[in-house]
This record gives sequence, C-alpha cells and structure tokens, in this order.
Amino acid sequence: MAKKTSGRPSSHKHKKQFGQNFLNNGRIIDQIVAAIRPQMSDHMVEIGPGEAALTRPLIERVKKLDIIEIDNDLIAPLKIQFASKPAFHLHHTDALKFDYGTLLDEGEQSLRIVGNLPYNISSPLMFHLLTYAPYIEDMHFMLQKEVVDRITANPGIKAYGRLSVMLQYACETEYLFTVGPENFTPPPKVESAIVRLIPHKTKPFIAEDEKTFSDIVRQSFSQKRKTLRNNLKGWLSSEQIEQCEIDPSIRAETIPVEGFVKLANRYFQQHSI
Repeated sequence: MAKKTSGRPSSHKHKKQFGQNFLNNGRIIDQIVAAIRPQMSDHMVEIGPGEAALTRPLIERVKKLDIIEIDNDLIAPLKIQFASKPAFHLHHTDALKFDYGTLLDEGEQSLRIVGNLPYNISSPLMFHLLTYAPYIEDMHFMLQKEVVDRITANPGIKAYGRLSVMLQYACETEYLFTVGPENFTPPPKVESAIVRLIPHKTKPFIAEDEKTFSDIVRQSFSQKRKTLRNNLKGWLSSEQIEQCEIDPSIRAETIPVEGFVKLANRYFQQHSI
C-alpha cells in the first residue's frame, strides 16, 4: 500500500534543536485522532504542532484549540492556515515554561493535552504538565517508544524506573500503539509510540508530602544495581524499610508505587516531628 501523506508538501527546514520529526502518514494521523476521540465540547491544547498534521483534523472537532509553538518559522504558516478558524488560538512560547492554568476560560475545569513531543524535552515537559494535573482531563502524546515503555512498565521489568513511578503515581497510563520511523519527515533513528495519561482524580495512594515522595523515588533509583538498603542509606534504616513491609535487600525496580509512597511517608513522619 502506498504511504498516504498529510497532503501538504513541506518547505520547512527541520531543526535538530527542537527535535523536529513531523508525521507524514495520514493513516497514522487518523489512528491518533481516533484514540484521542475529540468532542465539540473539548478545550484542547496541542504542544508542538509542527506542520499541523494533527492540527487540521483536531481544529474541526473541538470548541477551542490552543497551540503552543516555539519555532519562529512555523508561526506564520500556522496563522495562514488557521487564523480564520474560531477554535484557533496560537501561543508563540516555550512549552516548558508556559503557564497552562492561564488557558482555562471562566467556568472551565479541564483541558485535554495532545502533542508529538520532541524527544529531548519529553520527560521534563511531562513533569511540568503534572503540576497542572487538577486542570487536565487527559494527555495523549507521541514519544520515543523507549520512553513510553518506561512510563507504562510494571515493577520487575527492566524499563521500570523513576519515570514509571512518578507518572503512575499521578496518572493512569496506557500504551496505545507503536509508530515506525518511516511515518516521519525526517525519519528518526528510533521507534515512537502513543501513550494515554489520565491524571487521577483521587490518587490510589497518597504521599503526605509530594516533594519527599519525589526525593525518595529519585534516591531509590540513584544506582539501579544497588539494593534499597544501600541507596537509602542515611535516609531510612533497614528496620524502617521493613516497617513499610518492604525487604531492604531488594532493588528499587521491584517495588510498586504503593511501596514508594509508604517509604516516603515513613521518612516524612520521622522528620516532621
């Protein structure tokens, strides 16, 4: 079957500093839109629209589409294509520094976030977005497959690590499907995948102090081949780890999210007296 493109030739010079690899396969674009399931009542935010492969189908299906784009050279083409669309709102800014709370209109309570995220900023951008989790209904991202594997990994799997724990603490995570490099211009050297993140309205496990939780998770995975006892030396004793119903001789990669919450809460309680 011949590859279906987005239908618009590109004259844009792709920039490595922005991690630009633009979707060019219409079938994949349709598959992504079907996974997102946009509704006319939605207020959607698209991060890094590139050459507008997703923008075109989304802007016809939602009430409002806020677009976050940093590349100067893409601003004029986006305005030419979409300025006449009522849903179109363009923000020429850095997605890593943007205040997403300012996008909510009066009376609104949630945003839907989508994006083909540059590989070089995907993790810090997701952590930045999680600070707005109470205002986010869901997020659908195209990421490097390795990153999606890490986000959705279960304990005991090699890919399971800090990113897995932090995102699964905050969100329900789902690996949707893989996208090969031949579906991009220019083709990246790695496979991509689509992930769905739904922030928990009520978290299954509650960390008493989320900074402490983040610190404990980071420290636990600081040297992945070492035991929890060694990585948390100076933080929690073996006895305190055992009080959390966790064997201090195991590695962090075998501990579920609930276990890290217990460890963080134990540490926080002993230091807040």
